[in-house]
Amino acid sequence: MQDKGTEFETLTDPMNPVRTATLFTALGLGTPPAVGEPLPPFFHQLHFWNALPPEQLGRDGHPKVGGLIPDMGLPRRMWAGGRLAFRAPLLAGVEAEKTTWLEHAEQKQGRTGPLGFVTLRHEIRQDHELKITEWQDLVYREDPSPDAPKPNPQPAAEDEDSEESWQFSSTLLFRYSALTFNGHRIHYDIDYARDVEGYAGLVVHGPLLAQLLMLKAERELGPLSGFRFRAMSPVLHTEGATLCRKGQVLWVRGHDGRLCMLAEAEL
Repeated sequence: MQDKGTEFETLTDPMNPVRTATLFTALGLGTPPAVGEPLPPFFHQLHFWNALPPEQLGRDGHPKVGGLIPDMGLPRRMWAGGRLAFRAPLLAGVEAEKTTWLEHAEQKQGRTGPLGFVTLRHEIRQDHELKITEWQDLVYREDPSPDAPKPNPQPAAEDEDSEESWQFSSTLLFRYSALTFNGHRIHYDIDYARDVEGYAGLVVHGPLLAQLLMLKAERELGPLSGFRFRAMSPVLHTEGATLCRKGQVLWVRGHDGRLCMLAEAEL
């Protein structure tokens, strides 16, 4: 087990408002913020690209492990969840700095084989003021076995106060991958997603689902001081999903009633 390593990486970004405007268009959100105006929560995902040459990428399109993230010999990566503390909104078009530390890394034996758990801590500043702290939870696992038992997904609640339906086309997944510079092939390469990682279709980005839940929470509850989310079951591009809220609890319900993501807003 490895905790709170001294290694870190820092990236700077001009927070180009064109990226925000493009995601506003892709999601049908209306008029985007102008330079100097606050960004919606979690829109920092569009920034701080870490472009690496092909030889520094893994087979899945992500940067190879072995640097900040230790290599545990497990090839499949999943963004399993996270937690955010919003101290003040980031501003469009104002240079920002993100520093990332490895907070925790551990390998355990799961029901279907070894699992690697990694937590990264990101701190984002503008004008030397800490605006956002984010803890990002990643899980690494072995390639799927055809003999492995099928997961038994947890059913989602059906007592929501509000809901909205979403469809996730391959075009939307491609655009979100491009805007976040996310090279993970499960989101745009259907042959890889099916034949290598064992999914029945393209996988909707966990952070895209979390982004939609955060926008729903802020729209219906007001400004957020924090947010936490946990991925429960993947959503495929061939499926629809329902975004639900009851009080400060939010979730994504799959087309078959399964729980796909569970979240909580902090006000």
